[in-house]
Amino acid sequence: MSAEVLLTVRDLSVHTGDTPLVTGVDLTVARGATLGVVGESGSGKSLTCRSLLGILPPGLRNGDDTTITFDGTDLRALDARGWLGIRGTRIGAVFQDPASYLNPSITVGRQLAEVLRVRVGLGRRAARDRAVELLADMGLHEPARVYRQYPFELSGGMLQRVLIAVAICAEPDLLIADEATTALDVTVQAEVLDLLSDLQERTGLALILVSHDLAVVAQVCEEVVVMRDGVVVERGTAGDVLTAPAHAYTRSLVDAHARYGIERFRPAVTVHG
Repeated sequence: MSAEVLLTVRDLSVHTGDTPLVTGVDLTVARGATLGVVGESGSGKSLTCRSLLGILPPGLRNGDDTTITFDGTDLRALDARGWLGIRGTRIGAVFQDPASYLNPSITVGRQLAEVLRVRVGLGRRAARDRAVELLADMGLHEPARVYRQYPFELSGGMLQRVLIAVAICAEPDLLIADEATTALDVTVQAEVLDLLSDLQERTGLALILVSHDLAVVAQVCEEVVVMRDGVVVERGTAGDVLTAPAHAYTRSLVDAHARYGIERFRPAVTVHG
């Protein structure tokens, strides 16, 4: 029995004026599934994900034929009020630079608690207690102490865990992680990826993982979409795409990343194939 489809994207395009930046992207994500979107900088993967969140940069727009359906809701038909019930609640997101998404003058715990009060409707004390629980769930040691710390007092890996806590605090159905581990060193990157996998197992959320790094995708994802110059050039299971890439561009990515450890993930992803 196939899993229930959560997100369907058809003919997604992004334009600036009359110039297409992304063209003809089709995606399907089932509940609890993991999709990797791979490509070099400028391939259109981040614009694709920002389209799913309704947060394209000024001057950019989706094409008239683009359809994005999330759990039966036409996201393109939503106004600002409609997005309040989707973005940050049912669809969470984590981006590359966590420090830029946190207020440097407010402790991270207070910021997380405020999100819990606004999105989940918790009272002040309940929000604080839940925030500490979430920080502990993120694998942060001494979570009560972390709650009282400011962003500048935390490492990049710790900040990313705080942002993941913010993104999943309302128990979303889908989490979009857009280059969420790019700025982290290899050891911390692996820890954050393990955390995302653990969250999936415990909560059943679906995950879209965006990365230029095939080794990252190989560690986490079941399905992979490869983008280049704004179009999808290859798609398939992680095992198939990474062990027997059909497109020359995908083969070049696999070859370029081989020396960074992708080989040790290949046997694992073959199981998904």
